[in-house]
Amino acid sequence: MPARVPSPRQQQVIEFVARGLKNSEVAEIIGTTEYVAKNHLRAIFDKLAFWNRVELALWYEARIRKPRLRTAQSSHGLMRHSFSLVAQQPEEKLRLTYLSR
Repeated sequence: MPARVPSPRQQQVIEFVARGLKNSEVAEIIGTTEYVAKNHLRAIFDKLAFWNRVELALWYEARIRKPRLRTAQSSHGLMRHSFSLVAQQPEEKLRLTYLSR
């Protein structure tokens, strides 16, 4: 079974994608073509079993920054889970909320 650990080059691509850069911008920074950058991204998605850039960015953020998870019961008897990531800048905040029984 192949390792699911991104290579150093893939880690660079992940970081740039998580920052919101386009494939063409990633390619320019790492000194390659957009086609090669897309191939790196495809390989990363396959290796980590992700479908899109959003999943990849959330995974990256959860590994780099310490997430905070809060759970509370709603008035409808559902459990509300809030997952927050706060960056160094106060205006950079990501919050995901989902409900479960």
